[in-house]
Amino acid sequence: MLLEGIFAPVTTPFYPDERIYFRKIEANMARYSRSLLSGMVVLGSTGEAAALNDAETRDVLRASAEATAPEKVLIAGVGRESVHATLELAEFAATLNYDAVLVRPPSYYSNQLPPAAILHYFRTIADRSPLPVVLYYIPKFVPLEISVDVIAELAQHPNIIGIKDSTGNVERIRQTVTATQSAPKRTIAVTQIFEAATTRMLQAPQNSAGAAFVSAGDLAGGVAIAAPPPAAPVKTRSREVGFQVLTGSERSILPSLEAGATGAIVAFATFAPQACQEIYLAWKDHDPRLAHEKQQRILAAGKRVVGELGLAGIKAACDFNGYFGGRPRSPILPLTAEQKAEAEGLLVEIRN
Repeated sequence: MLLEGIFAPVTTPFYPDERIYFRKIEANMARYSRSLLSGMVVLGSTGEAAALNDAETRDVLRASAEATAPEKVLIAGVGRESVHATLELAEFAATLNYDAVLVRPPSYYSNQLPPAAILHYFRTIADRSPLPVVLYYIPKFVPLEISVDVIAELAQHPNIIGIKDSTGNVERIRQTVTATQSAPKRTIAVTQIFEAATTRMLQAPQNSAGAAFVSAGDLAGGVAIAAPPPAAPVKTRSREVGFQVLTGSERSILPSLEAGATGAIVAFATFAPQACQEIYLAWKDHDPRLAHEKQQRILAAGKRVVGELGLAGIKAACDFNGYFGGRPRSPILPLTAEQKAEAEGLLVEIRN
């Protein structure tokens, strides 16, 4: 699967009584689908995955997939504390035609997990996962060191296709890109304009009733039922890609791209996808001055709203920019009135 461009790690909306608000999931995913985002990550850290039980996790994965346009790459956050539990979710995501799974390392027994155990954890999941695996390194929430050397070893696995590095450390991004250059190349399907060809795009065409199309002639004189013809199959090309490195910090999108990253999965894109996309497009168009200007534009808001106010700030920013954010699930508190006003002041020129 091609992991290039900007991806939004979407939030999970809740009612005031903390039940999941599925209608708002549908509305948010439909709006993201109309953006220029390359895709969305469902149930990463921004999605409050750790606050959901297994049944809720499956329901959110299903609702998100059903509301997302086929051309958007969908990545499911499935990391759990055991290989068995992680694989159960990976297998469920595959039934919903997700394109990849995002897997964090386990953390509860971190003092009993040397590098050999981490290698075993990820390799075992990759061996048995029906979907490609994207590693997730976020030491802020999962305080378990994954060295660049360990990542380089994991990159040799044919079903481990990339990493989201949320350290914000551009030098580490550069080192990871260099260390994984020898990873095996994979031949993947892409569209005619070399964008990702997702699993849902490549499915067998069906009509609106969900049944295979039958022509009038095949009815052999029976009563013809009006039904739309099947969609034309998606034309694809082949492309070779190596191990793909994505930054998880909106404050380092441009320098990470310059260091060899293929894209970014950043919380800022959940409420301002266009602002993040403008950085990527300017860089891709070889316009360093404009790319730098666009990167500078989001620094202050990124530091305060995402870095300091956290989930409550991200969700309030979603509300401000026309997505549904709502309150985080307790025990995380919503913003105070003063904090909300401060966040909105930082975002007033970053509307989407």
